[in-house]
Amino acid sequence: MQQTGHDEMMKLNTEEDRVLAQPAPGAAPVILEAIVKRMAVAASYNRGEVVLAPHILYTRHGELYVDALTIERDGKPPREPKVGAFKLAGLNPLRITARRFEPSPLFDAADARYEGETLMAI
Repeated sequence: MQQTGHDEMMKLNTEEDRVLAQPAPGAAPVILEAIVKRMAVAASYNRGEVVLAPHILYTRHGELYVDALTIERDGKPPREPKVGAFKLAGLNPLRITARRFEPSPLFDAADARYEGETLMAI
């Protein structure tokens, strides 16, 4: 079947597409280890390279997410510190770096959106 538009190529229309969008089998253990050891992780995300300080691993609508402080994007620090949500399936290949981090004051583990969804947090 030929796809005719950019939007059609980006949609996950079939069960096969959804299976391919799942996180790599070792992704959750990497994030869990990084949270416990307070070590940054590196990965490709949205066609760019990121270094992240993961603060929490949680589920939303049955999908795994990590909220993390972005340390670097494509080799450069962000303009301003921000804790963002990253879908675990989009972080590939995910690897722990030797870089340690301190918890960000921007992160609030008691935020209501994490209630009953948290797998691990700093």
